[in-house]
Amino acid sequence: MKPFPPYRIQVVKEIPITTRQQREEALARASYNAFDLPSNMVTIDLLTDSGTGAVSAAQEAAAAQADRSYAGSDSYYRFRQALDDITSYPHIFPVHQGRAAERVLFSSVLKPGQISLSNTHFDTTRANVELVGAEARDLPCAEFGDLDSQAPFKGNIDLEALEATLKGPEGGRVGQVLITITNNGGGGQPVSMANLRAVRSLCDRYGVPFFLDAARFAENSWLVIQREQGYGHLTPREVARQTFALADGCVASLKKDAIAPMGAVIGVRDSELAKQCEANIIATEGFRTYGGLAAHDLERVAQGLDEVLDPNYLRSREADAAHFAELVTNAGVDIVQPAGIHALYLNAGRLLPHIPPHGFPGHALACEMYLAGGVRCVELGSLYLGTFDENHNLVEPAPFELVRMAIPRRTYTQAHLEYVADVLADIVKNPTRVASYRVVDAPELLRHFNLKLERIPAGS
Repeated sequence: MKPFPPYRIQVVKEIPITTRQQREEALARASYNAFDLPSNMVTIDLLTDSGTGAVSAAQEAAAAQADRSYAGSDSYYRFRQALDDITSYPHIFPVHQGRAAERVLFSSVLKPGQISLSNTHFDTTRANVELVGAEARDLPCAEFGDLDSQAPFKGNIDLEALEATLKGPEGGRVGQVLITITNNGGGGQPVSMANLRAVRSLCDRYGVPFFLDAARFAENSWLVIQREQGYGHLTPREVARQTFALADGCVASLKKDAIAPMGAVIGVRDSELAKQCEANIIATEGFRTYGGLAAHDLERVAQGLDEVLDPNYLRSREADAAHFAELVTNAGVDIVQPAGIHALYLNAGRLLPHIPPHGFPGHALACEMYLAGGVRCVELGSLYLGTFDENHNLVEPAPFELVRMAIPRRTYTQAHLEYVADVLADIVKNPTRVASYRVVDAPELLRHFNLKLERIPAGS
């Protein structure tokens, strides 16, 4: 039988329906930056899967019983128990979201001038590395360079490049190795257990700490079960335990695979590192047993960590992503293959060859999806990853021009995804109508959140 969602819908929220004219005006007011669009002007919101999933009745019931004690609340111990069962880390700290976890851990681990090596640092991850004066360097595996290949673990780190850096003249500068599971900046592709074990071995050999960015640990575990030989007989929880056991610690936004509106965790093994993190958390986030989280968020996370590891849920979510991928490719738009789970990544550069990198084809496609159908998503191309000069001119483009369509958990039905595919199919009929864009203002750090653009009409 085909997989189906292991839940039924009992509470719904109205979706805004807008006209093309209203969307034109809204996008212009937002300076053509989707992050500045008000949500009441968005019909299908695929901007992110972070904190946008639907919570369950069990999560809300747990939240209603939350203990709001400042120190040592029952809710903290339920949060701690849920993470102890998965991670095995002796030191567990809640914080309010993933970027706070990154800030606390990286400022305790890294020093100015050091290097953080990763399969791919995502946006806030890179920013938090750079804010401590370190360098974020990505070493994606060679397989990711072929967007069309069906290689099963294109999220892996390049092990040869990793070892070459660790044993080379810059080896003494490496302050950490950070592996993101799944690899969000690398097309949402999973990381194999074999790759993680090899990273563990290299880090042991060269004396470098190894951490996980584990925001989507459950989805990575599920794809390991489906794709890696020797793991098909295990449960998602068992694979997750093995995954966390390989690392010295983790940061994880729990707005993803704990299906919660807010929350994150830092987990570490080293007691001295834990003391540094704890002092930072108490000074900037909150006491160590709540870390800036409300008690009801601790409860939602604890319950969500149990629900996300349900094989029936993960099977259904993978099936939804696969169905969406089929709809999109049938509409005539290529994606990064094979489809992952949390998002699809559209190959905008291939769809819009008339737009050069300095016209930002990924951003152009994302804007056109909003204008054509009220669908909000985000570019992962030269606007995000390119190098700019002081006048906001593109100097070095990104290797690929992609658009990420993130799929919120338990939020949209197949009919909603079919609608998105229809919007894309309409764009495919006449892709040359899609306009280019130019940057008129942008901050140096995390520019994609705050930049302002102007539209260049097609054919200009």
